[in-house]
Amino acid sequence: MTTRSAATPTTASTTAPPGTTPAQGAAPRRFGALGLVLSGGISVQFGAALAVTLMPRAGAFGVVTLRLLAAAVVLLVVCRPRLRGHSRTDWSTVIVFGITMAAMNGLFYQAADRIPLGAAVTLEVLGPLALSVLASRRAINAVWAALALAGVFLLGGGGFTDLDPLGVAFALGAGAMWATYIVFSARTGRRFPQADGLALAMGVAALVFLPLGIAESGSRLLNPTTVALGSAVAVLSSVLPYTLELLALRRLPASTFAVLMSLEPAIAATAGFLILGQSLTVTQSLAIALVIAASMGAVRTQVGRGRKST
Repeated sequence: MTTRSAATPTTASTTAPPGTTPAQGAAPRRFGALGLVLSGGISVQFGAALAVTLMPRAGAFGVVTLRLLAAAVVLLVVCRPRLRGHSRTDWSTVIVFGITMAAMNGLFYQAADRIPLGAAVTLEVLGPLALSVLASRRAINAVWAALALAGVFLLGGGGFTDLDPLGVAFALGAGAMWATYIVFSARTGRRFPQADGLALAMGVAALVFLPLGIAESGSRLLNPTTVALGSAVAVLSSVLPYTLELLALRRLPASTFAVLMSLEPAIAATAGFLILGQSLTVTQSLAIALVIAASMGAVRTQVGRGRKST
């Protein structure tokens, strides 16, 4: 992760491997990016389920603090990002990225502390879905986003009137920060090699959130068991998914990546079932099918577009 390499996103017009056309090279890269996004989604949602079980021990802000601190330590040690040689714009980008991560995590765990995990993720994913419509220049992507949106609302039971209003507000705020995260993750990936920018941004996020965690949890943050569980949450919910997503954003447009994020409610529902004992209804299963169909359609659209460009 310390090897320097190009950090610009891959497009259909970039150089393909020897013996292939640009389109032939683009399709495997895009499907490889799909695997990165799916792996990141599975990791982050199972990490979130584990975090819910940790909240009674450390509180919502305490869990976020442990998660960000542990993730920052791991990434900074492994990546050893270079501090010199970056422009003011580079540093502005990574600082905003870090603040966005802190806000996204803090708002989400406040939501998960008040409403069920599946509902929190369902509401949060509305941010990336909105980004997919606003950022895309192709009408077909709006269709895929609309299909995913239908699945999201179906997964929420067709409405959220029975949920804690403050929890709903926190989840929607987390969704707005998630959309912002997607934008600045892509910008950071273009300006910093490998995961260097991510490591620096995670350090910023940890410093921003540390006072809140200390104020809420105090000495509970030093409990060995709590620290161990918080570190596991950090690896599952921060280190692995953020690294995989940053790499994916170098291969996929932000609008397509945002639609793929609609898979998160389905993954969260599965994690809730396996870890938190939350069962799936027929309606929720249908919602998952709609979301998966929308995500697969978005990827196929991008691959088809790459082939037509040759």
